[in-house]
Amino acid sequence: MEEFKCVKRELVKKGAIIDYYQDTVLVPNGNEVKWDIIDHKGAAAVVAVREDGKLLMVRQYRYALGRETIELPAGGLNGREEPTKLAAIRELQEETGYISEDMEFLTSIYTTVAFCNEKIDIYLARNLKTRGEQHLDEDEFINVEAYSVEELKQMIFESRIQDSKTICGILTYAAKYLSE
Repeated sequence: MEEFKCVKRELVKKGAIIDYYQDTVLVPNGNEVKWDIIDHKGAAAVVAVREDGKLLMVRQYRYALGRETIELPAGGLNGREEPTKLAAIRELQEETGYISEDMEFLTSIYTTVAFCNEKIDIYLARNLKTRGEQHLDEDEFINVEAYSVEELKQMIFESRIQDSKTICGILTYAAKYLSE
């Protein structure tokens, strides 16, 4: 592999969730190029399986898309050092009102590798227990719904679910635990 070397990093904008940098990079042919980089502290998501086999999903409005989405329960880390499993446990309870003592690592994804380092660890939660009400952030308005894996796969294939973490989580769970 040929070497790429960052010779300069400039913070363009510090945000609440992301930081935007412009890097000057020396590429293998000797040229210097500018690359935009989005720095993200990371996140965790949960494939939460009820006893009846249905998966808990959250329906919420996503401002960037201008519409509602159906997604896995998920959220950002409180800091880079927070273990993603703890974030998954927290987000499951906050967004759905459920808890699980049976959390298993399922997979990791990088959401947009060309310009962003956001990594999401996806966990499987079984043996769910209700813990009461949701504990949503002031800007969250979430409805909890439950679907069979087949219903969710159909929504993926019809492009009704387009969120990458959700697609990866559902299809990884189905391939690992439901394949014949």
